[in-house]
Amino acid sequence: MNGNYYQNPTFPTLDNSGYGNSFESGYEAGQLADVPMQQSYIENILRHNKGKKVKAYVSFPDSNEWRDKIFEGTIEQAGRDHLIIRDPKDGHWYLILMIYLDYVEFDEKIEYSEKGYIIG
Repeated sequence: MNGNYYQNPTFPTLDNSGYGNSFESGYEAGQLADVPMQQSYIENILRHNKGKKVKAYVSFPDSNEWRDKIFEGTIEQAGRDHLIIRDPKDGHWYLILMIYLDYVEFDEKIEYSEKGYIIG
């Protein structure tokens, strides 16, 4: 009926280079280290600074009790949509969704890209 005007959508698949977003070619959870890094994305900056102590400032706009919150701890992992922080003082682990993350404060110099740039 639509001829060739409307086409079916196509989606990228994960190839051997690690690019794409499909789980069909063997990409498993926990292989974040295999994902290529690009210097300007927040999750990649956080990955480069894994193990460093941070304060993550988070806002939950729909919550009256937790409107603004600060999570302190060590970066354990970062992904496209999340940040995992471990608080060594009390042993708590926090999974923070990136959509709620306002900014991150570091206590030391940070690595900015895979070329080893250091800011601070």
